Amino acid sequence: MNIYTGNLAYSVSDQDLRSAFEAFGKVTSASVIIDRATGQSKGFGFVEMPNNSEADAAIKALNGQQLNGRALKVNQAEPRRERDSAPRRRSF
Repeated sequence: MNIYTGNLAYSVSDQDLRSAFEAFGKVTSASVIIDRATGQSKGFGFVEMPNNSEADAAIKALNGQQLNGRALKVNQAEPRRERDSAPRRRSF
């Protein structure tokens, strides 16, 4: 199951995220999303757990819990929506 984790402190690393979720079971991957332009965390990330019951337990336990001083927002990730292929036009 792919899990969205939001409201992350900018200091949270991939390993911090992995450690928080490993208490509930096997973690396949954990990544904090980084802004390409600034190199700064965007304040959210994704964790992949292969066992759905372990993932559900992690979501229930960690949603609202503190990590590095911030209350986490944790839920099942929704599939990414497709972007429009047409370029956006700006009106001035």
